[in-house]
Amino acid sequence: MNVAAPKIRMGFVGGGEGAFIAQAHRQAAGLDGRFELVCGAFSRDAQNNRQTGEALGLPASRCYSDWRLMIQAERALPAEQRMELVVIVTPNHLHAPVASEALSAGFHVFSEKPAALNLAELLALKAVVERSHRLYGLAHTYLGYPMVWQARDMVRSGVIGAVRKVIVEYPQGWLSQDMAGQGNKQAAWRDLPEQSGLGGCIGDIGTHAFSLAEFVADQPVHQLSAMLGVHIEGRQLDDDASMLFRMADGASGVLIASQVCAGEENPLKIRIYGDKGGLEWRQEEPASLIHRALDQPLRVLRSGIGQPWLCEAASRRMRLPAGHPEGYLEAMANLYGDFANAIRAEVAGHDVPGVPGIDVGLRGMAFIETAIANHRGDTKWTELVCTP
Repeated sequence: MNVAAPKIRMGFVGGGEGAFIAQAHRQAAGLDGRFELVCGAFSRDAQNNRQTGEALGLPASRCYSDWRLMIQAERALPAEQRMELVVIVTPNHLHAPVASEALSAGFHVFSEKPAALNLAELLALKAVVERSHRLYGLAHTYLGYPMVWQARDMVRSGVIGAVRKVIVEYPQGWLSQDMAGQGNKQAAWRDLPEQSGLGGCIGDIGTHAFSLAEFVADQPVHQLSAMLGVHIEGRQLDDDASMLFRMADGASGVLIASQVCAGEENPLKIRIYGDKGGLEWRQEEPASLIHRALDQPLRVLRSGIGQPWLCEAASRRMRLPAGHPEGYLEAMANLYGDFANAIRAEVAGHDVPGVPGIDVGLRGMAFIETAIANHRGDTKWTELVCTP
């Protein structure tokens, strides 16, 4: 008789009522039935914190008024009761402090990105991660999509030949007006350097485009030349970014990230071209991967269980037959699933196979700071290095 493995107990820091991304995390973590929410410090507002806990069915004793209190109290509980994983869904300025204390207390961490406010803070967190012998992951959710893994496999397998060109774009329209001035809390904290970090648009969505480009092309960005802009009067941080980049193996690239493209929703897209063909993937149509080859008709690969032309990594991340849409929640659930596998297998070290970790966070933070430095300076190209 097979006995089901016990669910992994998790606690949330942040994610009180009104927080979209926390709800997405809870739904994604619950999709495969492998996690159980046992505690939380959801909000500094006592009423919001209490109401969130009640709505989630938690006892008042495990709805903590402060995240430090949660870590201390949970650590004191018997091993079979205390949380095992801390999920961080706060504004950016708390990501590193919460992760550092949670890891030091013996808990695994799954954090929203970015991992920290700046490169120096992130390097300090990396040292904590490496000392802790606990698992650490970042919610770069778009790297959980099956067809993103299929694209990477086709690049690695030489299907499109030597990579020459990468074009990645992420236009949004939700900040085309002064949303912070209209009372939108999500817009407000994103424009505060002390809470968001040095980058606005490039930190919020530019890092997604950057990480997607490096992941699919399977090589790092080596240099970049950036132009950042602010289109709304009074806004402190960038809301628009355009840049050229060079990759380590010689490919050239273009990255566009903007939150003032009126009418756009969430059309993250990547196109990658080699000397034998090209690939195109769009987040708003995630089940399709377009393959273009020299002197051959265009073909569209579709996701779904049992598709014989798909690689193992893509097939393993699918739950439904072809034609049944799987989207953002399923992509995030794939990250949670890989995290659950690593926890139960007691994977050594801090990396979770299949989940972006501290080094991906380090690359993303270096991208932000390099783009800002290049934009402000007079140098045509700036090398991207992961040091302060």
